[in-house]
Amino acid sequence: MINKELLLRELTFKFARSGGAGGQNVNKVSTKVLLQWPVLASTCVDEDMKSLIMETLSNRINKDGIFQLECDTDRSQLKNKEIAIERFLHIIKTTLTPIKARKETKIPYRKVLDRLDRKAKQSEKKSNRRWSAE
Repeated sequence: MINKELLLRELTFKFARSGGAGGQNVNKVSTKVLLQWPVLASTCVDEDMKSLIMETLSNRINKDGIFQLECDTDRSQLKNKEIAIERFLHIIKTTLTPIKARKETKIPYRKVLDRLDRKAKQSEKKSNRRWSAE
């Protein structure tokens, strides 16, 4: 798979002031974290993985081929950085995990008969409710 240490070395972080709760702290401290990863320039991911990432995560990758992720959930810059790294690793892991093909299965004959029996009973119940002139 991918070497996490090499991948984390390729990340760059930018910090900005974030809105929300925090009082005066919000106005003074840059706690929002913007994580950036150059997908196309990455050395720890091969070309097939790069194309898969570019295709799957196209909404998070800009025209320069840089993956971006923001985090401003916490009031601490360090905590936001840790959360951003965690999210990034989770996104990359889920993107590169192959989707398991669904095996088609046949409905057991007993289940088919049970369903048809339920339908017949329901039909009988409904037909008994109808008014007849007999």
